[in-house]
Amino acid sequence: MHLTSARRTLVVTAALGLALASAPAVAQPQATASTNAPVKVSLTVKGPDGRLFKGKIKTKGHDVTTATGGTHRCDGTNGGANPSAVPTPTAALDDAARKRHFTWDGTWYASFDDFSVDTIKNVSGGGLAYWNIAVNGTSIPVGGCQFKLSAGDKVAFTWTAF
Repeated sequence: MHLTSARRTLVVTAALGLALASAPAVAQPQATASTNAPVKVSLTVKGPDGRLFKGKIKTKGHDVTTATGGTHRCDGTNGGANPSAVPTPTAALDDAARKRHFTWDGTWYASFDDFSVDTIKNVSGGGLAYWNIAVNGTSIPVGGCQFKLSAGDKVAFTWTAF
């Protein structure tokens, strides 16, 4: 009985050693370079009566402050969407607003770990509309503080009626 137990231990140890030795390299932790380098994107804001803003903006993920929502990070790590900070659409809107001197406001939703854009240049979504966020012509599937932007992306905030 003692011999069987020793043999079993030897077999399990050998199998575990073989499994660990042949594990794929991706299982090893790797150092990742910072992905929050500033990128230049094209930003367009379209209200119900036409274009409110259009321009190129340099952005990276950063803390964002709104009158309604307060100050929160908006760097792509929101909701665990990305492992490290990255440029995001809402950060791009915030940078454009500060650099081009217009206002925007958004409510912070802790349950989503993101802002909901409520008002841009005094145009409110309200109960009849919302601000849709699209990148390269496609509505984003996550919040504006969670989506990773790349250099050259076309970001659009569009007032959209229900």
